[in-house]
Amino acid sequence: MRLTRSGVTNLTLAPGRPYQIFWDEALRGFGVRVNPTGKVWVVQYRIDGKSRRETIGRVDTVPLDLAREEARKTLARVQLGENPREERARAKAQRALVLEAVIERYLQQAKTRLKSRSLQEVERHLRKHWRPLHETPLSALDRRVLALRLEEIARDSGPIASNRARAALSALLSYALSMGLLETNPLVGTFKAGEEIRRDHVLTDQELQAVWTSSENSDYGRAVKLLTLTGQRREEVGSMRWAELDLPNALWTIPSARTKNGLTHEVPLSSLAVKLLSNTPQLVGRDLVFGAGAGGYSGWSKAKRDLDERIARSAALRPWRLHDLRRTVATGMANLGVQPHVVEAVLNHISGTRGGVAGIYNRATYREEKTRALEVWSEHVSKLTNGG
Repeated sequence: MRLTRSGVTNLTLAPGRPYQIFWDEALRGFGVRVNPTGKVWVVQYRIDGKSRRETIGRVDTVPLDLAREEARKTLARVQLGENPREERARAKAQRALVLEAVIERYLQQAKTRLKSRSLQEVERHLRKHWRPLHETPLSALDRRVLALRLEEIARDSGPIASNRARAALSALLSYALSMGLLETNPLVGTFKAGEEIRRDHVLTDQELQAVWTSSENSDYGRAVKLLTLTGQRREEVGSMRWAELDLPNALWTIPSARTKNGLTHEVPLSSLAVKLLSNTPQLVGRDLVFGAGAGGYSGWSKAKRDLDERIARSAALRPWRLHDLRRTVATGMANLGVQPHVVEAVLNHISGTRGGVAGIYNRATYREEKTRALEVWSEHVSKLTNGG
């Protein structure tokens, strides 16, 4: 019989039958199954000599024309050599494969080839910046979704964070492609948030003065000034502990667990740095100098945007980032006559002249040279900023 809307409505199940199928004469393989509990559309086909039957949907929810068209598509795929049941199972598995699960798989694999520091950075970007999409199936990540999220990251955390998050996700998606979890990389075609600041960017004296004078008497402002006075890394300053400081002897000792090269690093504190730290409030029961949470200082990006806005009210400043202060300190000390090996010692860089046993035995000597170098640099900063 040719299935029609009215004809299907009038179909009834013969007494004693558990179910009954009525096939459509217009499309072979398409029919309606009448059950005691209702009617459903079905499509039947053969693969590898075996008959397969699948349900399309309930008659009371799926119109006849739509059901017939779905059956036609299924039969066409079979003719083209596809297996609709396997395709649906694969699609279901892809829907269940959410981004967070792929992140876990990727990080396990990345442990074998990435250095610890690089792995930490990649993991931080994937877990933090892509968290809103963690429950999204990998197959649902299209270019539009990713581009919108990259815009959000750039707005909330800055263009550099957006570009780093993009790079981390790109590596993950390449891994997913290689494992057959994706057919294409949806990140292709999205753009970086903007041109990043050059790696050799050094602030001029006028720019350094603007940064210093615009830094408020806050955790962030004091951290920026310490970065300027010591030339140490952002995370080293942001996670500074009172237990690491010996203010009477003007010395800050960064333990090996917190340095990039895994070596304990002694940072002599200039008189200006000691003054700044002596005026920093110390919270009762809290060893961390900056911040209020479980870790050290957080909120760098927002505080940096606020600082840039204050600077813009009174001075012109090229695009910059906090790490430029470290480079500025190194360049500034060199311009003031500090020897290259002493600059390296201040920055905790290891060169051929400072590595190995010689570097260990010369630690005391370098302490004196570092002290003089940082004091000279501090005096320069003080002159620029009218006494700090």
